[in-house]
Amino acid sequence: MKSITSVYKIGNGPSSSHTVGPFHAAQTFGERYPDADAYEVTLFGSLAFTGEGHGTAKAIREGLPGVKIVFNTEETDLPHPNTMRFKAFRQGKEIASTRIFSIGGGSIRIENEASAEDREVYPQKNFSEILSLCNQENISILQLIYILEGAALREYLKKIWHVMQASVERGLCAEGILPGGLNLLRKAKYLYDKRCYNESADVTMNRLIAAYAYAVSEENAAENLVVTAPTCGSCGVLPSILYYMSHDRGFPEDEILDALAVAGLIGNVIRTNASISGAECGCQAEIGSACSMAAAAIATLYGLNIDQIEYAAEIAMEHSLGLTCDPVNGLVQIPCIERNAVAAMRALSAVNLSRFLYTTRKISFDEVVATMYRTGLDMDEKYRETAHGGLAQIYREYAEK
Repeated sequence: MKSITSVYKIGNGPSSSHTVGPFHAAQTFGERYPDADAYEVTLFGSLAFTGEGHGTAKAIREGLPGVKIVFNTEETDLPHPNTMRFKAFRQGKEIASTRIFSIGGGSIRIENEASAEDREVYPQKNFSEILSLCNQENISILQLIYILEGAALREYLKKIWHVMQASVERGLCAEGILPGGLNLLRKAKYLYDKRCYNESADVTMNRLIAAYAYAVSEENAAENLVVTAPTCGSCGVLPSILYYMSHDRGFPEDEILDALAVAGLIGNVIRTNASISGAECGCQAEIGSACSMAAAAIATLYGLNIDQIEYAAEIAMEHSLGLTCDPVNGLVQIPCIERNAVAAMRALSAVNLSRFLYTTRKISFDEVVATMYRTGLDMDEKYRETAHGGLAQIYREYAEK
C-alpha cells in the first residue's frame, strides 16, 4: 500500500474528484507544455455531468488559465468515470494530447504513467495482513505505521490537523447562503449556538459534533480550504469527531495525531482494495470510508485494541453499504452536508458496539470493503455522482411542477 499521506490532501472544495484532482491535473499538464499558446480539456463521465455544479471548470481554469473546456456527456466507454483529455497547441497545431483520470481523494493518474503516489510504503495489501503482522511482532497498529512511514509523517499530520481545525472554526463563525443556486443557508453556527432547554450531556455531544461536521462541510461547499478525509464530499466527518475530542474532551494534540494516523491507514486500505470515489462506487465509498476512518480514530483515542479498532471500522462501513451519490443540482450540499453530520454520529455508535462485541463478530473489515466495492460497481450509473437519479432526480421533478 501507499503512504497514508495520499489520503489527506489540502485543497479547495467542493469536491476532491471534481476540483482538487482536476486542478492538479491542469497544473501538471501546463507545467509539461509551457511553450503551448493554447490548451483544451474535454471532460467526460461524472466530470461532464456535474462539473458545473462541482466547480470543475473553475478549478481547471485556476490551474491552467485560458484553457478551453468542453463537456462531453455522450461518450460512455471510459477507463474511469472521471476522465479528462488535455490537449496543447502551438500556432494552431496540436503538440500534445494526454488523458488524465481523477481517481478520488484529490489524486490523479496520467494514462500509461506511474505516479509519485505509487511508491509502496506498506508491504501489506489489506487489513488482515496488517493484523497478522502486528500480532506476530507483538506491536500496535500505531507502531507499525510509524515504523514504515518514518518520522516525517508526524509533521505532515500536524499540518493536516491544523488545517482541519481552522476549517471547523471558520465554518462555526460563517453565516449566509452557500453558492450554487440552491439558496441553502449555513447552519453550523446555529447548531453550535442553539442549546435546548434541559439539554442532556448526550444531546450536547451530538449537537456539537453535528455543528463541527456542518462547519467543515459548509466550508467545502463554499469552495474554501479543507482536507480530503478521504474526499472533499466527506471532509466533515473525521474533523468533527477529532475537534470534539480535542476541544470538548481535552485529548492532547499528540493523541489526536495518532488517531489521524490510524484513520489514514483505514482510508488507505479502502482506496487500495476498493474505491473512495463517489463517481465510481457511490457515496458509500466517500461517507462510508470517512465513517470507518472516524470510528477507527475514536477507538484509537479510547485506547481500544486492534481487533476493536477493526470491528469499529467494519461496523461503520457495513451500515453505509448501498449509499448512493445523488447530489441535488450537482452541488456538494444536499444531501452531502447533513450526511457528514449523520456519519460522524454513527461512527461513535460503531465504536460503542465494537468495545463490547468484538469477540463475537463474523465479518472482517476486508470483507465489508470488498462488498462495498462490488456493490458500487453494481450500482446504476445514475446513482454514482451524475445527479441523474435518486434525490437529485426527485428534487428536479418536483421543482419543475
